[in-house]
Amino acid sequence: MERRVVVTGMGMITPVGGDVESSWRALCEGRGGIGPITLFDASTFPTRIAAEAGGFRLADYRSDWARWVDHSRTSQFALAAATIAVEHAGLNEARLDRERFGVYLGSGEGQQDFGRFVDLVNRTSRDGRVDTERFTSLGVRSLHPIREDDQEPGKPAGHLAAVFGAKGPNMTCQTACAASAQAIGEAAELIRRGHVDVMLAGGAHSMIHPLGVTGFILLTAMSTRNDEPARASRPFDRDRDGFVLGEGGGVMVLEELEHARARGATIHGEVVGYGSTADAFRLTDSHDEGRGAIAAMREALDDAGLNPEDVGYINAHGTSTPSNDSIETLAIKRVFGDAASRIPISSTKSMTGHLVSAGGAVEAIACLLVVRDGVIPPTINLENPGPECDLDYVPNQARERRVDAVLSNSFGFGGQNTSLVFRRFAG
Repeated sequence: MERRVVVTGMGMITPVGGDVESSWRALCEGRGGIGPITLFDASTFPTRIAAEAGGFRLADYRSDWARWVDHSRTSQFALAAATIAVEHAGLNEARLDRERFGVYLGSGEGQQDFGRFVDLVNRTSRDGRVDTERFTSLGVRSLHPIREDDQEPGKPAGHLAAVFGAKGPNMTCQTACAASAQAIGEAAELIRRGHVDVMLAGGAHSMIHPLGVTGFILLTAMSTRNDEPARASRPFDRDRDGFVLGEGGGVMVLEELEHARARGATIHGEVVGYGSTADAFRLTDSHDEGRGAIAAMREALDDAGLNPEDVGYINAHGTSTPSNDSIETLAIKRVFGDAASRIPISSTKSMTGHLVSAGGAVEAIACLLVVRDGVIPPTINLENPGPECDLDYVPNQARERRVDAVLSNSFGFGGQNTSLVFRRFAG
């Protein structure tokens, strides 16, 4: 018999809150976290807005914060979110078989140590060319070893393993915007198959730095509504012009059901469905007919043993790009048929911006909170739905409704698609 996977802890850092409850209140109240970029001087960039995790300090979460000051924001978000989740799950007091306790995170490249790097390029350039021998010689002496090392995408997962004593599988998923949702799905599979009993699963990411923002500008993917940052992320709206970059982290404690029961853990929901596919189509756009998204949602529903009408809420990928929102709408219609028009759908990215590799985990936690509280967060800034966007996106105001099963979509650049299904725990 397949082992059941439950959620016993949740932690997140977002642009709208420093923990789960403050973030959740903001989402339910329709409060966004988008404003001018302050983490670097973006005054010459076409996009000068982002959803920063303002006021974030690792010292508010960990007494050993000083040892992490030279590590990236991505690593610090992972540490803070995991610390919250571990405390929430009561794992600090639990007697665990550390060999059966693992980590699976979605992540991406860490922050470039931009100031030192640019200074080094300037010092070793002549007539528009870099003297590579001089660059190497000076770089060894001037670049910061921890900051350079922490750019490697697998570092956050490694940090969590060391801090929390997780000696089981340690894995990093790099499927862009689908990464942390896929990490949750794969972590659940490890538990289902009996390889582990407990997993820290989710993701963390910050790309709000000059190279990160430049990359998305070159892809023409981001909003340029600089004069109205609070209204810039507008999923499914006729006037949407791109996503807004966010940052943060979300981590769940996933646990095998009987293991959780044996230690008296509180159960916040059950992971019952997981689907993962690839469009195999184009770098930045989903397939025109949504084939990968359709397949991922169907796979997740089949895995959960649910019919389309059993789903009470969908947290959409909902990026606010012209392509994603119309194609995701089409895919939902194809999968859910007549039920599509009756299911509330919302995009919390309208408030948090797009947390890239951390987005799926934060949105999965939001789904569990929908089940817990019977409140569906809105899609803010939805004033005039686009012509292809004709479903119920819960515009601008939260809605009270009991929900027992939820589906969360995360679709990444490169055609990655992940859908997760969570259900109210019923014993």
